[in-house]
Amino acid sequence: MKRIHTFTLLCNVRNALFCSAALFISACTFADLPASATTPDPSVMSARYYEIWNDDVQKEIDARIEKYRKADASVTLQNVKPGTEVRVEQLSHEFIFGAHIFNFRQLGTCERNARYEALYGTLFNSATVAFYWKKFELEPDKPRFAAEERDTEAFWNQCADPKAQPHWRRPASDQCVEFCEAKGIRIHGHPMVWGNRTWQHPDWIWENFTLPEEKAQLAVGKKKLYEHSTDEIFAMGQSFIQEYDRRMFERIRILAEHYGDRVDSWDVVNESAVDFHGNVKTGEKVMKSAYGLMPADYPLRAFLTAQEVLPDSVLLNINDYANNQNYADQTKALMAAGCKIDIIGSQMHLFNPKQTLSIAEGKEIQTPEQIWDRMEILSQTGLPIHLSEITITAPNDDAVGRDIQAIVARNLYRMWFSIPNMMGITWWNVVDDCGAPGEPTTSGLLTRDALPKPSFYALDQLINHEWKTQFTQKAESSSLELKFRGFKGKYRISWTDENGEERTMETLVH
Repeated sequence: MKRIHTFTLLCNVRNALFCSAALFISACTFADLPASATTPDPSVMSARYYEIWNDDVQKEIDARIEKYRKADASVTLQNVKPGTEVRVEQLSHEFIFGAHIFNFRQLGTCERNARYEALYGTLFNSATVAFYWKKFELEPDKPRFAAEERDTEAFWNQCADPKAQPHWRRPASDQCVEFCEAKGIRIHGHPMVWGNRTWQHPDWIWENFTLPEEKAQLAVGKKKLYEHSTDEIFAMGQSFIQEYDRRMFERIRILAEHYGDRVDSWDVVNESAVDFHGNVKTGEKVMKSAYGLMPADYPLRAFLTAQEVLPDSVLLNINDYANNQNYADQTKALMAAGCKIDIIGSQMHLFNPKQTLSIAEGKEIQTPEQIWDRMEILSQTGLPIHLSEITITAPNDDAVGRDIQAIVARNLYRMWFSIPNMMGITWWNVVDDCGAPGEPTTSGLLTRDALPKPSFYALDQLINHEWKTQFTQKAESSSLELKFRGFKGKYRISWTDENGEERTMETLVH
C-alpha cells in the first residue's frame, strides 16, 4: 500500500469535512436562484431563425413527444379514504439525460466540485466515465482503477495548472463508478477501442515493445508505409503489431473482469466508420487504418470479444460522429457478422462558436429537417440511438452569447427528444473551459466557477418541469382507478387510506 505522509492525510481529512459541508450547501444552490435568471432574451435570435423553428415545426415536435415519450398508465387503489387527494409524482425518466463526468473532483475548489456533483441525480441520470486507454494505463499493466493521492480534491485544489497534469479529465474510474452507484446514476463507459493516437493509443506500446529495426521500417510516414501490402507491413513490424493486437483485446477482458455488470453500457468501438469499406472481415493480419496501423478487423473482433466476456445485461454500443450511410452500413454489417450491438451512438459537436452564431443568424445548420434526415439514416439499423456526445458552444461569454446557447439548446433538445428511436442525450463538457485542448471554453452549462448559465436553466426547465408528469386527483370513494398518460419513467403515488395512514407505492410507466 502506498504510504501517505501525515500532513497529506490531515489535509485530505480537512478537505473531506469542508467539502461535505460545501456539498450540503450547494445541493440547494441551483433551486434557490431567482426565476428571472432562467429566461433568455428571445431577441438575440434573428427572424430567420424563428422561421426555421416556426410554430408548425414546434407543433410537430410536441406531437411526436406526446406519441413517443409518453405512455398510458392505469393503477387501481383500494381502501382509499374518500375525499383524500391522491398525488402522482414522476421520480425519474426512462429516457437518458446524461453528461460525461471527466472533471470529477478536478475543478479546484470544494464548492465547485459540490455544485458539479449535484447535477448528477438532479439534471443528469447518466454519466459517461472516461476509459481512454492512453491515460487509463499510463504505465504498462497498471490500469488506473483505484484512486491515488493525485486523484483527490486536495491534490487538485492545490494544482496551479490542472490542464498540464497527465490525468486532467481522466479521473481514476473506481471513484466515478462508486459515486454514480451511490446516487443511482446509470454508468456508461467510453471507450473500449478507438484508433485515435492523440487520445487513446498508449505511447509505451511503441516505445517498449517495438524492435529498433521495426521502428526504422515503420516510421516512414503513413502514406509511404501504406504503399506496401498488409503482409509486407506485418513482416516489417511483427512484434509491434502482435503486441498491440494482444493488449487491445486483453484490455476489453480486463475491464469486463473488473466491472462485470456494474457499468451499464460501453462504447465498445469509437469512431471506426472511417475504416469501413464494405467488408467487416478481411482476413488480413493488420489494418491500414485511417488512424495508422490497427489490429486486423478490429471493430468486429472488439464486439465479439466484449460480448464474450461481459454479462448479457450490459449494453454494447457503437459510437461515431459520421452520421451517414456508411456508418449505418457498417453497423448493419457488424450485426450480420454476429456482433451484439444494442445501441448506435451519434455525436453532434458545435465546437466552433461561429457555428452557433450562424445558427442564431438563421443559417441552415442543425435544422429540424437536417436532424430528422440524419436520424432516419441511423434508424435503418433498427437500434435505439444514443446522442452520445453533444456540444453547443456559446458564441461568446457575454449575456447575448449565453442566451443564444440556451435558446439553441432548448430547441435542439426538444427536437432530439421527439425522434422515435432516440433513447438518450449526453451533454459533453458541462463546465466552461474544462474541455480537451482545442475545444471551446464556452460550451458548458456551468461557468468555470461551476455557476449555472442560462443553458443550464433551459435544460432544467425541460427535464425537471415540462417533461415530468405530476398531478393530484381527488378520491370520491374507497376504490380509485387512476388512469393517466405520462412521461415514461418511475412514479410514486401517495394517498391516505381509510385508517388515516399515509400510503405510498411506486410504479413504472413505459
